[in-house]
Amino acid sequence: MKQKPRSTHRSTLFLDKVQMCERAIELLLLPEDEPCLLLDIGCGSGLSGSVLEDQGHTWVGVDISSAMLNVAKKREVEGDLILNDVGQGVPFRAGSFDGAVSISALQWLCNADKTWHNPVKRLYQFFSSLFASLSRTARAVFQFYPENSDQIELVTTQATKAGFSGGIVVDYPNSTKAKKFFLVLMTGGAMPLPRALGSSKDNSSVSYTSKRERIKKTRGKPLKKSREWILEKKERRQRQGKEVRDNSKYTGRKRSGRF
Repeated sequence: MKQKPRSTHRSTLFLDKVQMCERAIELLLLPEDEPCLLLDIGCGSGLSGSVLEDQGHTWVGVDISSAMLNVAKKREVEGDLILNDVGQGVPFRAGSFDGAVSISALQWLCNADKTWHNPVKRLYQFFSSLFASLSRTARAVFQFYPENSDQIELVTTQATKAGFSGGIVVDYPNSTKAKKFFLVLMTGGAMPLPRALGSSKDNSSVSYTSKRERIKKTRGKPLKKSREWILEKKERRQRQGKEVRDNSKYTGRKRSGRF
């Protein structure tokens, strides 16, 4: 069987991580058109941080790997970088962040990589310090790869003990390749979880790549109140699980002002 070239494999991983980070930002339910200060947990080389930058946010990244942080420095990312084992807690003042994202990192806290590691204690220490560092209206969204249902139970139990409400959103649950797990945590009390992508005909047609390409081409936002601006806003709200009206030929059309 012929293997894919390494460069192709890397570009696929790049696009996959970009898409997962864009989805995590949508699940944060951030205020419309307002820059926020976000925490990137397990930031690695700063790829997800670059997505946060593209969407106009400021970010701080933490990671346990000095080698990966050095790569981020060489890439000259705009976020502040901190070397830290989040299993010992996150070292920030109370209410510092408007939200937090994490891509493909949470599952590592479920393992006992060292003899003195206790996953239950490390997860609780992490979630309790994270809860304190977030504002009281903020959310934290983790894309992760649980090995089994026991790991899902482990992380949700410790997050709840730390004060969070929320749950798991599984995008494309019937697909082997596209299926993604997101732990959505809320600080401001229990609210309905956003609807998972792929759970209805409308949601399964969403393309993150096309949105990413639009951002790269325009390097700005559509003219406010234009048809494109309205459609993007409705699309974003739909992904967040909110109810929106169906599009029609009148969507975004200017009114004459006459009765």
